[in-house]
Amino acid sequence: MTCRSSRRSSVAVRGTVLGLMLGIPLVAPPVMAQEAMPGSQAAEGQEVVVGDTVGEDTMAKQPRVLISEVLIEGIEGHPEEERLQISTYDAMQVRPGMRVTREELQNDLNGIQATGWFSDVRIVPQNGPLGVQVVVQVQPFPPLSAVEIKGDEENLLSDELIEETFASDYGRTLNLNDLQQRMKALQTSVAGQGYSLARVSGPERVSPEGVVTLKLLQGSVSGVEVQFLTQDGDDTDENGNSIRGKTREWVITREVSIQPGDPFNRNQLERDIKRLYGTQLFSDVKVTLRPVPEEPGNVVIVLGIVEQSTGQLSGGLGYSQSQGVFGQVQLQETNLLGRAWNLSTNITYGQYGGLANLSFRDPWIYGDKHRTSFRTSVFLSQQVPQVFQSDDNGYIRTAKDYVDNGSNKAYETGRKYGFTDGNKAPDDVNKADSEYPNRSWYDYEGDTVVLRRTGGSFSFSRPLNGGNPYKDSKWNVLAGMSFAEVRPVNFSGSTRPYGVSTNNRKNGVVDGDDVICVAYNCADSNTLMGVRVATTYNNFNNPRNPTSGNFFTAGTEQFLGINNDSPTFNRLRASYTQFFPVDWLKIHKGCRPKAGEQADCPQAIGVQIKGGLLMGEAPPYEAFCMGGSNSIRGWYDCDLAVAKAFSELTLEYRFPLISIFSGEVFMDAGTDFGTQKDVPGKPGLLLDKSGSGVSVGTGVIVTTPVGPLRVEVASKDFSSDWRFNLGVGWKF
Repeated sequence: MTCRSSRRSSVAVRGTVLGLMLGIPLVAPPVMAQEAMPGSQAAEGQEVVVGDTVGEDTMAKQPRVLISEVLIEGIEGHPEEERLQISTYDAMQVRPGMRVTREELQNDLNGIQATGWFSDVRIVPQNGPLGVQVVVQVQPFPPLSAVEIKGDEENLLSDELIEETFASDYGRTLNLNDLQQRMKALQTSVAGQGYSLARVSGPERVSPEGVVTLKLLQGSVSGVEVQFLTQDGDDTDENGNSIRGKTREWVITREVSIQPGDPFNRNQLERDIKRLYGTQLFSDVKVTLRPVPEEPGNVVIVLGIVEQSTGQLSGGLGYSQSQGVFGQVQLQETNLLGRAWNLSTNITYGQYGGLANLSFRDPWIYGDKHRTSFRTSVFLSQQVPQVFQSDDNGYIRTAKDYVDNGSNKAYETGRKYGFTDGNKAPDDVNKADSEYPNRSWYDYEGDTVVLRRTGGSFSFSRPLNGGNPYKDSKWNVLAGMSFAEVRPVNFSGSTRPYGVSTNNRKNGVVDGDDVICVAYNCADSNTLMGVRVATTYNNFNNPRNPTSGNFFTAGTEQFLGINNDSPTFNRLRASYTQFFPVDWLKIHKGCRPKAGEQADCPQAIGVQIKGGLLMGEAPPYEAFCMGGSNSIRGWYDCDLAVAKAFSELTLEYRFPLISIFSGEVFMDAGTDFGTQKDVPGKPGLLLDKSGSGVSVGTGVIVTTPVGPLRVEVASKDFSSDWRFNLGVGWKF
């Protein structure tokens, strides 16, 4: 008894009652579509009916027939004949010399079909001289030459991905089992892109040339609905009425990039939900996918919105070098009229000044595809400018002009400002100085110089997203204008456009050569009108505490002279920051993760360089200040230089310590390029500010709900002169 696949020899037919025992030939249905694929739902659920249905009792009584030979037909001359022959035999239980039933032959037919090599399989029993010959007639699939994807969403599967997936199968005989595995790989790839409702099915067709046609079915979004919920997650109130939200529905849906008709993408939806949380208008967003019965595979995205309180009233006490001890009250509404508008008013009153500010911000102008935002504010402030202050070398104090219109004898006034010739002095000091030279026309008052500003500003900013409001753009641009009236006054509110260094006064008498103009053109007030443009690039890996990436910003503000007391000048500023991740200190337990744990050890070397330049007739109070918690930290605010140009460099190593505490070691260096002499009045030189310096120090950072709080100590020029500093937020 033998098994062979060669041409059958003629054998005399013995008088066996084969037709009664095995019935008609066994035939497997052709495999050309998914419903016949091994492992598919259709294949698992279908019944192959051959002849009459046989029950268990009948099967037990089925006669057995002696098998003399097993023959395989259909693979003669095939390039992979040996492989297909072995695969066919391995799938069969029947062997020559065995006595088998019709049911056992049916099982073998199913086994051969399950190998995946053949589009058609038939088992034909024939009488032979020594028993029954089992003839297995097979039709192999052609060699795989190409794979085509059918469907409206073909672009989800790139040609490169299809080529990579099936590259090892091209030129080889198609096997449905291997094809099924490749289809699963495609399915995994599509799901990895976020298309979790997508399904790869088929093959719908296998051409004689070996072209396989698969179908990609992609679940789509039929619509996006907004449903407001209570804090407990209910969509109705105690009376059964639907919850009505404050926020306009378009404010919510404009943050959702998935539109009706788009393929559903889970990753895209997660980014949309993150943007909704980023508005800070909602405490929770619950997402539900509701199937559409009449559109199988499609869903409706239901956004369950839980709004949070957007009105805030806050206040507190603080201290700053410019304002001393101050109190602050702020009233804010971040969802005005349900349009996500931010309206806030802030009132600050301190030991040395105060501020009242009303601001409005629209984070996304309605209907703008570039996601342009708008901001405007009006303010009234009264502050002590740091350019006229020094921690160790005196101050610039107010000096008032004086005209004696009543007496013609100096001894009667007790001042040097009388006129011995008896002439009445002009009403204007400048005119008097020109008509009566070599006279002192100033009286040292000694009050701190205060600047009272009244004005406002507006600006537009947008990311460079090419008109796609959902595109993550690292570049951002800004353009705007500002208006302000600046009036130098004393603490009683009287206009004082003149100042003098406390180091230069003598017995209450002021030499005119020592007097400087606090305001431009020695005017009672200056009008500042500026046009500003700026750009930023942000590539930080973490906006709160970056450990890698870079940040760049540059801007220019052109001030226009609109009258004699309105200066014309330009201010340029730029900075660049770079972080380099390191793994040096292992103090924090997150820096020593156990096996299988992820490290939580944000430490980095940060480098920042920044600079600025003033060009034109800038008044002294607009000069650059160097020194302070956000500058060279070994000096107090504005105590290093008052300059028309500057540059600063900072190196800082940040590392976690314990819990909410982190540490830092830093070095700051800066220079004014010798430009203190170019500032009108030279206030920096009058106060003996050095202009350049280096500072090294260390500090501890405490992470609080309002942001990092820095407690630092830094030295001046590597000396024993140390300064303690308290700062809010990272220096950069």
